[in-house]
Amino acid sequence: MHVISRKKLREFWQQHADTHDALNNWYKVATKSQWSNLAEVQEIYPTAEAVSNLTVFNIKGNRYRLIVDIVYIEATIFVKYVLTHAEYDKDKWKNDPYY
Repeated sequence: MHVISRKKLREFWQQHADTHDALNNWYKVATKSQWSNLAEVQEIYPTAEAVSNLTVFNIKGNRYRLIVDIVYIEATIFVKYVLTHAEYDKDKWKNDPYY
């Protein structure tokens, strides 16, 4: 899978240093994967879930949320948001016109 973009992950772990290893590991796994559906994602990340047309990953024991758009047919993952759990719960990300 091609992940666009690692920059968002890096910016987040610079602000939240405790996420570096988890986000970097997710990036490494994702770029080596060839997922074709959510069930295949859940084989590696059982708590990953679909929320509308996006996929949400729990990071660091559910302290953070990684929200991505996976375009399986193109083998591309677009990183949309990396949020603290508190930010995620406010649902402001759902007001994005993309959602």
